[in-house]
Amino acid sequence: MQSGPVRPKAYWWVAILALVWNLLGLAMFGVQVTMDEARLATLPEVDRQIFLATPAWLNVMFGIGVIGGVLGALGLLLRRRWAVPLFAVSLLAVVVQFSGAYALTPAWQAYGPAGLAMPVLVLAFAAGLWVYAGRCRARGWLR
Repeated sequence: MQSGPVRPKAYWWVAILALVWNLLGLAMFGVQVTMDEARLATLPEVDRQIFLATPAWLNVMFGIGVIGGVLGALGLLLRRRWAVPLFAVSLLAVVVQFSGAYALTPAWQAYGPAGLAMPVLVLAFAAGLWVYAGRCRARGWLR
């Protein structure tokens, strides 16, 4: 027996996609924060320089972004209103992370405009999930 308004099948697909996307981000975060000297030595020189120039607080923003996204996606799957603020926190952390990465590391010099493809995609997903969750809340799909 279902209670509350009926959610379209697309709702569940978006929620599952959001969880998978953010779990992939969480895995990338794990790779970033567990980088040891041996793995660091295998990176191309430019990536090594960027890694070494990255302040620890940017990794904290990375963690907040992906953990907020995972929890927001779980909130969608559980049909909870708290998904909206968690996606907002995730989006804010992603904006700070990528802004800081391009302002404080040699990422721009190394990759130029082409290097913005993945950050723009991540920002688009984060913003899209926040907006989507807000619309779901407004439609009464989240409790």
